[in-house]
Amino acid sequence: FYLEKGFNIKEIATYSKFFGVFATILGGFIGGIFALNFGTMKALFIGALIAAGSNLLFALLAASDSSIKLLITVITADNISSGFAGAAFVIYLTGLTSIKFTATQYALFSSIMLFIPKLIAGYSGSWVDAMGYTNFFTLTALLGVPVLLLIIWISKVVPIKN
Repeated sequence: FYLEKGFNIKEIATYSKFFGVFATILGGFIGGIFALNFGTMKALFIGALIAAGSNLLFALLAASDSSIKLLITVITADNISSGFAGAAFVIYLTGLTSIKFTATQYALFSSIMLFIPKLIAGYSGSWVDAMGYTNFFTLTALLGVPVLLLIIWISKVVPIKN
């Protein structure tokens, strides 16, 4: 995507891989602090919301002329939201595990969490070819809506230690 938008490999590596790591760590800290202050389920909801929202930024990038400032903004926002959502999800999974079986349960939960996204990711290139980047990123943002509804439902049904 980045190459097709006209960005060079040095720009992609610098902003996506180098600065992106620091943005992800920052997002993780923010997510952890948010969960500590406002609770696990609120952090999980906000994390899912901003992670889905960051895909709309990619749709904007796809629809816009190449701009290094927009690239930096999109990558930074995506990495911060990923870090935030990741921290919230780790806290949520930790609250679900039993102390007797923490390692096994956590390994199973985290593997199940990644199964469907990894399965779908294999077909993303075909989806992009069929609908274009802007529509693809908009669709992936909309896929966050059922996740948000699920979080609302789970917060009412499953007791989680905050």
